[in-house]
Amino acid sequence: MDCLMGVDLGSTNLKAVVYDLAGMAVAKGSRPTERFQPSTEHPEWVVWQPDQIWGGAAAAIREALASLDDPRLVKGIAVTGMGMDGLPIDESGRWLYPFISWHDPRTAEQYSWWAENVGLERTFAIGGNPVWPINSALRILWMAQHEPAILAQADKWLLIEDFLNFMLCGRRATDPSMASCTMLFDQRTLSWSEELIEASGIDRRLLCEVLPSGTVLGGVSRSAAEMTGLREGTPVVLGGHDHLCGMLPIGAFQTGVALDITGTWESVLATIDSPVLDPEWQKSGLTVQAHVVSGKYAVWGGNVAGDMLEWFRQQFGHEAARAAAASGQSVWDCLMEAASAAPPGARRAIFLPHFSGASCPMVDARSLGALVGLSNTVTSGDILRAIIEGINYQLLDVIATVEAGLGRSLERLIVAGGGTRNTFWMQNKADVLGRPVEASELEEATPLGAAILAGIGLGLYQDERNAYQRIARPGRVYQPDPERADFYAQRFPLYRRLYPALREIHHALH
Repeated sequence: MDCLMGVDLGSTNLKAVVYDLAGMAVAKGSRPTERFQPSTEHPEWVVWQPDQIWGGAAAAIREALASLDDPRLVKGIAVTGMGMDGLPIDESGRWLYPFISWHDPRTAEQYSWWAENVGLERTFAIGGNPVWPINSALRILWMAQHEPAILAQADKWLLIEDFLNFMLCGRRATDPSMASCTMLFDQRTLSWSEELIEASGIDRRLLCEVLPSGTVLGGVSRSAAEMTGLREGTPVVLGGHDHLCGMLPIGAFQTGVALDITGTWESVLATIDSPVLDPEWQKSGLTVQAHVVSGKYAVWGGNVAGDMLEWFRQQFGHEAARAAAASGQSVWDCLMEAASAAPPGARRAIFLPHFSGASCPMVDARSLGALVGLSNTVTSGDILRAIIEGINYQLLDVIATVEAGLGRSLERLIVAGGGTRNTFWMQNKADVLGRPVEASELEEATPLGAAILAGIGLGLYQDERNAYQRIARPGRVYQPDPERADFYAQRFPLYRRLYPALREIHHALH
């Protein structure tokens, strides 16, 4: 039985999944993605340690392989994951500084400099990027200002997926979908933008060669084989950005089909044939990005989502954790029972989900989260329901923005990601959106998309359409409840008033 492995470097977990060629998961492993706060002087700083990313991913791969009769069944491996986080390595391959996490706000000064000196519209007109503090170029500029001696030693700046590929096979390369995350890539030429590189002052030598997704980079090295359990020489194939990989197994590379990836971040993506670099798209926070599908592009809008549910669990889920331990349920089952028991509208509580700023359709890194409408009748279940409703109002806003940009409705919305296991969240999503929501039944669509790219690169699939025909399976469809959908449609304008009402206060607090 031929198998393929996809590795997903997520903000919560590092996952390795082995699939057969019909897209069925046959083995998997996982390790947590650990956040580190490296400075007592700057407690807000957050990094990923390279040895934990490599060690955790290697352990996840080894765990997955332990369920197979023979690691030689894995014919190839491809990596996907988060977009902007990267690190410098020297010529010998030694990492010089940790990954600055997207949680880390240290690049606010570089953001302001870029907006004034390079320009928001100019950046979008070339690279399709709204300018966010988490963009890779701003991390490099921060290093140049605060750690110039370290950056001077660097040979390449590796994005996190490219780092894992380097650790597996020694190749320093990236693909167009990942290069799009740097804010230094030209969507029209699919190459590094000399104009943005010159305007930023970033050293061109730091940027890797750009190769198409599905390119065979090399074979697993002896040292990587010892770490991971993979057979030495196993082909390492270039994957791509996580949410674009996730579009492949659910068919969202087809016109009219949109993917809603629901996890730590939530993004709505649609495929387009050519890059639309319209200033109006930039102002609404849409991103235009080279696709992992050759000759295609993606337009997407997204915001942090599930990270706020995880925050609620950590801060207020202690009672639910005790109840779960006593009943044998999961803590999330207990929490969602409380949320579903709360009435729609959460007894007037309403939530603005801007814990990590706003990305789409508002572009405002200084916006903050807010819970308003509190009274002494509001319960913790109400608050959790308000958070879920707020995240889904945010999604409705993003979908309206994507549809306005495309000039057409999204005919079919398919949800993938860890959030699909949360049935209350999915049903509330359908109710708030007022449209059917199809939750993919595929096992981990994002690493499956990476595995598909490995299969295409190795000739096991003819192309993405052939892979989809072999893998596609119908998902569970959540239909909106008409009464609740009408309630949320009336309440949505109130949600939209929260951001402008609180903007000046949040900026002052920030």
